[in-house]
Amino acid sequence: MSGKAHLQSLLALINSAANEAILEYEKAGEDVPTIHSATLHPKDSANDSLVLKKAVRLLEGACQQLCASLAPPQHTVINFAQSYDGACVRVAIRADITSILANHPEGLHVRHLSSIVKIDEGKLARILRLLATKGCYREVKTDVFANNRLSLKLDSSEDIAILTSMHTEVVSKGAAVLYECLTDPTTAFSDDPAHAPVMYALKDAGVSGTLFDLMQSDPQTRERYHRAMIGLGSVMGSLSVLDHFPWGEFTSVCDLGSGIGAFSRPLAIKYPHLKITCHDIAEVLVQAHEVWDRDAPEAIARHNIDLLPLDFLTESPVAGLDVYYLRNIIHDWPDAEAVSILRNVRRAMTPQSRVLIQDYVLKYTSGEEVIAQTLLDVHEAPEPLLPNYGAGNMRMYESDITMMLAHNARERTVDECVKLGEKAGLYLVKMWDLAESAVLEFRLAPASV
Repeated sequence: MSGKAHLQSLLALINSAANEAILEYEKAGEDVPTIHSATLHPKDSANDSLVLKKAVRLLEGACQQLCASLAPPQHTVINFAQSYDGACVRVAIRADITSILANHPEGLHVRHLSSIVKIDEGKLARILRLLATKGCYREVKTDVFANNRLSLKLDSSEDIAILTSMHTEVVSKGAAVLYECLTDPTTAFSDDPAHAPVMYALKDAGVSGTLFDLMQSDPQTRERYHRAMIGLGSVMGSLSVLDHFPWGEFTSVCDLGSGIGAFSRPLAIKYPHLKITCHDIAEVLVQAHEVWDRDAPEAIARHNIDLLPLDFLTESPVAGLDVYYLRNIIHDWPDAEAVSILRNVRRAMTPQSRVLIQDYVLKYTSGEEVIAQTLLDVHEAPEPLLPNYGAGNMRMYESDITMMLAHNARERTVDECVKLGEKAGLYLVKMWDLAESAVLEFRLAPASV
């Protein structure tokens, strides 16, 4: 394919993907959003966003690949390094800019914002202008800023804002010392979560242990962490699994590492016939009880929800259930701990039980996969996109680095997940591609049955 034909194919993908996304928004019964939209669209909170996510995956991948192809290379390379979006978003969240602007739908002059948040007027304007240039906030007149659909998600009470703060306040510390941690003989070849770059960065402040130790250090931090995980689910479109796995065929589910019920509460509401066991450490379940009582009292009243304390690294879950579900759990741990978790699950399974692992599942940029494609509900990216969809799947590769920084852990390819399963006595039955996350279904290996 010639260079011109390559680029024209990318343009065609952009056009078709954008039109498909537009159609999905129109199906929700409201106008299609733009960066000037001042309210959220109903599609923004839909549980099943699979069709939209697949369209946007193509769109983001093709747009970035087109820009990287046509722009001078030095232009694109400096964009990798000279990105201060996170620092500016941190200011917006910490200063609670979004909630202030909520009272001024027509916009507020930066001098008034400055007097409220006690940040220099000129510096604040420059920060907000950078974000507005990326489509977050609107500069309705010179130095007059208003909210838009993106900035509404930066309200400090939003779950996604809490997740964003974790990245800008904590994970960024690990990013700043990544090279040092990778080359320090003490940590360079260690998989110990206590040697993760974030903890490496915090050691001079006298902080030790793992990031999980830090997140569990006090009730407020613990609550914010679990709300951030709800925000992560919305980013990943994780609740699409409610519509794309046959839950109606089963009667019992174990949500392992359930947190405050980001998955199991919507599951209980949508499928009231299910008997659901939620396992997490005791401190987390105190908060979980409060959230269930507030947000899903009908499920509690049916007496088919059990919240039971468990350390999944050392203990097995309740035995004999149909489905054991682990969302964003395995990616938090190095291989040895991940295998231990899965072995503990295997001990609880019957021959009819399933294990569902919902995480990001990486693809090689070369497109090479070892596992038979018949097991995978995954479509190759259309040419001439990179086989892994390029920037259309960028968040999963960013998450892979986040796991390295935070936990000395990783996102994994299908092949790597299969190897973990084999070590635990499990084999892969099927994979569902949910456009961002994926669900891997395992069963007991024949020798384990």
